[in-house]
Amino acid sequence: MEKVMTTTIDKLIAPSTREMDWKRAGSPVLTSDEMDLGASRDTFADRGANALALDQGLPRLLYELAVRLPAQPDIQALCVWLYEPVGHAIRLHVLMADLPATLGAGMGFPGADSIAGWVWKRQQPLTINTEGETRFPEFAQALLETGIKSFCGLPLMIANRRIGVLGLASTKPDAFRDFKLQFMQRGAQEAASVAGNNDFQNPTRHHQKRDEKPTYLEEQVRPEDKFDDIIGRSATLRAVLDHIKIVAPTNSTVLVLGETGTGKELIARAIHNRSSRSHRPFVRVNCAAIPSGLLESELFGHERGAFTGAIARKIGRFELANGGTLFLDEIGDIPPELQPKLLRVLQEQEFERLGSTQTTRVDVRVVAATSRDLPQMVANREFRSDLYYRLNVFPVRLPALRERPEDIALLVRHFVDLCARRMKKKVDRVPNEAMEILLAHTWPGNVRELQNFIERAVILSPGKVLRAPLAELKQSADGLDASGQSVAPKAMTLKDAEREHIVQALAETNWVIGGPKGAAARLGLQRTTLISKMQRIGISRAQA
Repeated sequence: MEKVMTTTIDKLIAPSTREMDWKRAGSPVLTSDEMDLGASRDTFADRGANALALDQGLPRLLYELAVRLPAQPDIQALCVWLYEPVGHAIRLHVLMADLPATLGAGMGFPGADSIAGWVWKRQQPLTINTEGETRFPEFAQALLETGIKSFCGLPLMIANRRIGVLGLASTKPDAFRDFKLQFMQRGAQEAASVAGNNDFQNPTRHHQKRDEKPTYLEEQVRPEDKFDDIIGRSATLRAVLDHIKIVAPTNSTVLVLGETGTGKELIARAIHNRSSRSHRPFVRVNCAAIPSGLLESELFGHERGAFTGAIARKIGRFELANGGTLFLDEIGDIPPELQPKLLRVLQEQEFERLGSTQTTRVDVRVVAATSRDLPQMVANREFRSDLYYRLNVFPVRLPALRERPEDIALLVRHFVDLCARRMKKKVDRVPNEAMEILLAHTWPGNVRELQNFIERAVILSPGKVLRAPLAELKQSADGLDASGQSVAPKAMTLKDAEREHIVQALAETNWVIGGPKGAAARLGLQRTTLISKMQRIGISRAQA
C-alpha cells in the first residue's frame, strides 16, 4: 500500500529560497518497500522508531521525518513546528499526513493553544488523548474532528540545538503510551537509544555516560551552506544572500550596513564575483585608515607637483577600479570636505586628479560599507544628505552574530578546520561544555572575534580535542554590551560617593583622623567635622 506524504506551508511564514527549491521537488510518494526500514509492524514498545539523523540540516531532517516515521503503522500524521527567533514565536511550519481521503480533507493543526508551546518551553515530551482532553481543548477538538485519538509532542533538535517541536498523531487511543524513539548523531558508532520521557530531553546523555570527556559532534559545512566565503544557513543570513543574488547582476550602488566584524567586505566581494564585472579589478579602500589629508589623493590620484612630496603622477583608486568594483569601507569616516567630490563621481562617473584640470571618466561600480548610523550623522550635519541618498540605492543590513546563533556551530567547525589545516594539526572534536559557552556568548566582535578566538584555541590544542580558553570570553564580555560598546559604570548616589571617598582617605592614613597627615587634613575638613560625617554615614573601622 502506498503512503502518500503531503506538505503544506503556513502562509504566515515566508520560506527561504533554498527551502522553496526543496519543496518544488514535489511531495515524495514512497511505498513500504522503498522505505526499506527493516522493521516489523509490531507495537512501538517492541521495536521503536528507526534512527533519525538529526544533524543533516532542515531539508534533510524533514525528509527523514517524512520517510521514516510514517512507516510506523500507528502513526497517521506528523507535523513540525519551527521556532522563529525574529518574532520569538513557534508556529506550524510543515504538515505531513497519511490519512484516508475522508479524514485528510481539510486537515489542519492550529499552532495557538496547543501542546507545541508547552513542549518548546519545557523541552519535555507530552502525550494527550483527544477524547476528554481538558488542558488544550481547542487543539484536541481540531484533531478529534479529523479522527485523531492520540497525539505526542517531542522536542526537535539538530546537532544538540533545539529548533522546534515534532508532533505525531494516531487514530488509536493511547498509541504513544509505550512509544520509544531512537536518536543518532553522525560520527557516533552506536545510536543512543532513548526510552521514556526523561531521555527525550537529552539525546546525547547515554553517549556522555560512556565518555568521561563528552564532545560535540558538529554539523559539517556542506556546499549549500557556503555563499562564496560566507558561511551560514540561518534564515536571517539567507535573506541577505537572496538580496545579494538580486542586486549583484546590476550596476547599482550598494550600501552594506552592519556592526564591525560581520563580514561586510565578504559581501562586497560576493557582489563583485556575481556581477558582469567579476573579471575586472576589485579595489578596496578603508576610508578610516587613511589620513584625511591623503584620502583625496588616494581616491582620485594626483599630478606631479600637486603638493609637497608629489614627485610623480599617481593613479587613484577610482582609476585602478575602472571597469570593476570599488569597495569603500567605513564610508561614514570620509571627511566632509571630500564628500562633494565623491558625490560627483558617483553621479557623473568623472573627476579631476589633484592638481589637474583635465577631467577623467571612469566606469566603476561602488559598494560602500559602514558600521555607523548614517541617518543620525545626516541629522547631526556630519554627513551630506545628498551623498547618503546616492549611496543608499540598495541597502543591505548584515545581521550580528548574536542574531543568528544557529550559524555559530557551522562557523566554529569551519574555523577549526581552516586553522588546523594551516597549522598542520588535526582537531576534530569540540567539548560539549565549550560549545555550549560558544553558543551562549554574545560575540560583540561578531564573526571576526569568533575567528580569532578559534585560532587561539587551535594553537592551544595539543591533540584532537579543541582546548578553548573559555575564561577569556567572560573577561572580554565584562564591560561591554551585546553590540561591543563600553558599558557606562552604574551611577552612584552622592552619599555613596562621599562614603567611598572618606573610606579611601582613612585607608591611606591607616585610619588616623587628626593631625597634619591624618584623613581630615587630606579631605580638607576639621577633625570634628570628619568624625561627625563618619557617624552620620555609618563608617567605622570594624565595618570597613
